[in-house]
Amino acid sequence: MGSLPLFLTAIFRWPRGRFWWQYLFFWVDLFFSEILRMTLPMIERRSDMRVQAFTITIAQSTLDDLRERLARTRWPDEAEGAAWEYGTNLDYLKTLVDYWQHEFDWRAQEAKLNQLAQFRADIDGFGVHFLHERGQGPNPLPLVITHGWPSSFTELLKILPRLTDPARYGGDPADAFDVVVPSLPGYGFSDRSPQPEGVTEAKIAEVWSHLMTDVLGYSHFGAHGGDIGGWVTSQLGRLYPQQVIGIHVNGVCARPYRGPEARPLSEQERTFLAGQARWEREEGAYAHLQHTKPQTLAYGLNDSPAGLAAWIVEKFRSWSDCDGEVERRFTKEELLTNISLYWLTQTINSSFLPYYVDDERNSFHKGELVEVPCAVAMFPKNLADYPFPREWAERVYNVQRWTEMPRGGHFAAMEEPELLVEDMRAFFRPLRASI
Repeated sequence: MGSLPLFLTAIFRWPRGRFWWQYLFFWVDLFFSEILRMTLPMIERRSDMRVQAFTITIAQSTLDDLRERLARTRWPDEAEGAAWEYGTNLDYLKTLVDYWQHEFDWRAQEAKLNQLAQFRADIDGFGVHFLHERGQGPNPLPLVITHGWPSSFTELLKILPRLTDPARYGGDPADAFDVVVPSLPGYGFSDRSPQPEGVTEAKIAEVWSHLMTDVLGYSHFGAHGGDIGGWVTSQLGRLYPQQVIGIHVNGVCARPYRGPEARPLSEQERTFLAGQARWEREEGAYAHLQHTKPQTLAYGLNDSPAGLAAWIVEKFRSWSDCDGEVERRFTKEELLTNISLYWLTQTINSSFLPYYVDDERNSFHKGELVEVPCAVAMFPKNLADYPFPREWAERVYNVQRWTEMPRGGHFAAMEEPELLVEDMRAFFRPLRASI
């Protein structure tokens, strides 16, 4: 109710012939009634967003079943001399599966993960799993970080302590962050969306906005992500500029508008798009299958742990800066903790749903821009060797920082945590004064 309707209400409701103190009481009563009317919907909304501490506890029968399935793996043959060109190398996968069956200790990894502050929030009936690690500094900046595919929240474990406690790593406590790491819908311990509409990048951004503001109480925050997480982060910056002070992304994570009235492509942009098309022909079969017939693929991967490992580990090798040796960048423990999370939660099929969503629903349309300050960190082995030109990013981003990293790939938080964290600190440092 605005001030004019409030005044008119007072005129018509004012009882004639009363004393001054009765007049004062009348106005006080009317004022607090109006406050209650405006805040009650917010109170009711908060009551719909329950938060509970969360502990990972996988049933022993599930772990026993996993080992039995690994032992019964029926291995295919392999084209002679194919190495990795034919797909996941047979000799390497046999070694990895043997380690998974006989040496990998899920309980030890589970215990490490349970040392983190984990929660589940019910946001409008949808359950979201997230980490919430508090910063150690004078005024930590809230930061929501979103992972991608085929990773999980475990991808971000190396950067968590560097962001929350910079002094521990020789940094300035003033650069500390309160870090929130949600698991995407259909990943890990978050609920699965039954329909594609629930996993568009804009919809996930909406849920993250509610998580940060309505659930955790932050009025302003920053955002970071790569891969699917970068697309969600881009939508956060576009849709919620009143909350998001800036975004930091690994690579260009948005599809610019290219219809009528869009400016012509530069030579660098045409070269980039040609390289992208070539990469999609040579390396993009996984995405095309997950976009068109994900259910067919899921039957095999949800039933065979060896098949699941092959599908995921090939991407960690192809998309990282590892010179063809995947364990040069990732230990078996790191690889298998992530793969096990998909297996134990049976979420490989639901993780495909963002790929199934029509590209049009995830594209930026005419006039849509991320107007908050943006930083783009370009890691040289992020999916492919073709360079993203800055002018392509500036079609959708308000680019304030552009960093071409000397090394690193798609899984930057695991591969180069120091480089990534330092770039994030530098970008958000001047933005802290805005909150």
